[in-house]
Amino acid sequence: MQTEPPVDGLVQVLLDATVQHHQVLTKKRLFSWHAALFPTGYSGFQQIEVGQWRTEGVAVVYGAFGQEKVHYEGVPAELIDQEMSSFFTWWEDSSQIDGLLRAAIAHFWFVMIHPFADGNGRLARVLTEMALAQDEQLAIRYYSLSSQIMDERARYYKMLQENQGASRDITLWLEWFLEMFCKSIKKSKLLIEIVLVKDAFWQKNNQIEVSTRQRKVLNKLLDVGQGNFEGGLTTRTYAALTKVSKATAFRELADLLEKGMLQRNASKGRSVRYALKI
Repeated sequence: MQTEPPVDGLVQVLLDATVQHHQVLTKKRLFSWHAALFPTGYSGFQQIEVGQWRTEGVAVVYGAFGQEKVHYEGVPAELIDQEMSSFFTWWEDSSQIDGLLRAAIAHFWFVMIHPFADGNGRLARVLTEMALAQDEQLAIRYYSLSSQIMDERARYYKMLQENQGASRDITLWLEWFLEMFCKSIKKSKLLIEIVLVKDAFWQKNNQIEVSTRQRKVLNKLLDVGQGNFEGGLTTRTYAALTKVSKATAFRELADLLEKGMLQRNASKGRSVRYALKI
């Protein structure tokens, strides 16, 4: 079953792949990345081959415990070195291919080979980020295609399963990959807008004193974006967020209204909702 490698190791690998994206991709470099993902030599409670190609067959399994499904199997172990040699050659010779398509092909090809005992999915996403960094000549980008892919993990495995096999036509995979790219850009745009609004809000109100509880609620509203707080902010939700009585919540909301940091909708009684005054 697929497992998550240590976060610290993954961060180190991503930094090396993107900041040093101009460096040649080699077997030795891939082995060092794999070793960084599994510094103890264990994946969970299972000891695995680290920093070397796997020597046994491997099946990619995904699903809840007791309901796992085999999605695909990697190439036979004896063919890995040959397949990866072809991959490395293609990687160095494919700079003329559109950057996004190159990243998509590299990801799919690497996962289909599945050269390691574990961690192949993470390394495929590392290669995706490295390919995009090479294409854009940027070590840091304001979107994460890898994160978007993981947000839709079930569809990810479904697309890999549907596109594997003898056919070399991976059009459906490429279409899905580009869809994930578009979603990651939109998500990044939304996050940047939220950050800019939050910064502008506190710049505007930097001379106004608020309590720790009030600041917590205001930041909660800012972090989700204007109009995205589920159910709207009410006295009840303020009390729940800050662990105070409804009477205290009402007073603190009224204080924020008076200071011009919140605005109230036109409804009265229990249906009163509060929103940021941007």
